[in-house]
Amino acid sequence: MARASSAKRIETVEPIGTRVLIRKDEDKKQTKAGLHLPDKMEIPTLTGRIVAISAQVEGDEDYPLRRYQRVLFHPGKAIPVDFEGDNRLFVVPITDVVAVFRLADDGDTPGSDD
Repeated sequence: MARASSAKRIETVEPIGTRVLIRKDEDKKQTKAGLHLPDKMEIPTLTGRIVAISAQVEGDEDYPLRRYQRVLFHPGKAIPVDFEGDNRLFVVPITDVVAVFRLADDGDTPGSDD
């Protein structure tokens, strides 16, 4: 008789093909001017952090993306993942990742003569 393993397995989500898994940032409840919005109104956000990258994208030099990078993405073809209950995880085609947020080096700032 086989014994059931008492160790708990953790379920993960791994995108396949040319896709990444993104955790969408929280929707804003306050405008840039400082106005607080009612609970039912939110400013939709199109930014998030990459949680997982498919093997196909990870090995492609045309897509220099890494885990935990903050990105801007088009939500049109994003597929919500009902995994954590808060519905902030999305599988996004790599072509819908339109920008990556990066910190500028000191030599990259405007007006620098280096």
